[in-house]
Amino acid sequence: MLREASLIAAEDTRHTRRLLQRYDIATPCISYHEHNKLMRLDDILTALITGDVALVSDAGTPALSDPGYELVRTCIAAGFAVVPVPGASAPLAALVASGLPTDRFLYLGFLPRRSSERRTALAAVAALAATLVCFEAPHRLVDTLEDMLAVFGDRQMTAARELTKLHESWQRGPISAVLAHFQDERPRGEFTLVIEGAKPRPTRGSVAAIDAASDETAPTPEALEQAMLERLAELRGAGERGSSAARTVASEFGVPKQMTYQLWLRLDADTAE
Repeated sequence: MLREASLIAAEDTRHTRRLLQRYDIATPCISYHEHNKLMRLDDILTALITGDVALVSDAGTPALSDPGYELVRTCIAAGFAVVPVPGASAPLAALVASGLPTDRFLYLGFLPRRSSERRTALAAVAALAATLVCFEAPHRLVDTLEDMLAVFGDRQMTAARELTKLHESWQRGPISAVLAHFQDERPRGEFTLVIEGAKPRPTRGSVAAIDAASDETAPTPEALEQAMLERLAELRGAGERGSSAARTVASEFGVPKQMTYQLWLRLDADTAE
């Protein structure tokens, strides 16, 4: 495909040219990345009038947390065919080898960088039964796993590193075990995380519901309370007032505001002492 195209739009031309040189491919190559993707649209549309254009990202699949979405939309609107060429895709590779259910999954891309925003994003999907898939950078991995443990409880998960590359590796188990591993061993490379979906909520009067309620992967009341106290303390340090902080934490953790406000008052009392 790269040999037959009239132009290659590459996320990093230096990276792609190594591949082209390896296979003696002389197709012209231009950059198409996060910082120039909108400016390049006209150039690519012009090239499409006379031939095919190949869109290439450094690793994985274009338009999945890589440049490409705007180009695909523009080409469709202009009447050009968009043809996917299957290749390495970290979300799907991690999902199918994770050992977690694959019948329903939600791809989250990269999570927010700040812990408070990340916990909000995690809380928004915490009740979903679908398996969750996301990316994370090595320097944020431990913090993200700590937030996942606080919001999700100790669910099963898989941390897949450097998929389809030389240093591919896997860590599977409860979130707490994966967290402990990377607290001891410094994370390196890019990670794809696959997290078990929420268990069905208990139904009143059901024997199965009693079993589900006692599932060891659910957060204990003590762990949940501690996580909420830590979040309230974080908001307090940022200058939030009690009512506003209680409302935020109640929304993030799916609990009544009265409960979080009582924890805020306890936080006040502990500080006064």
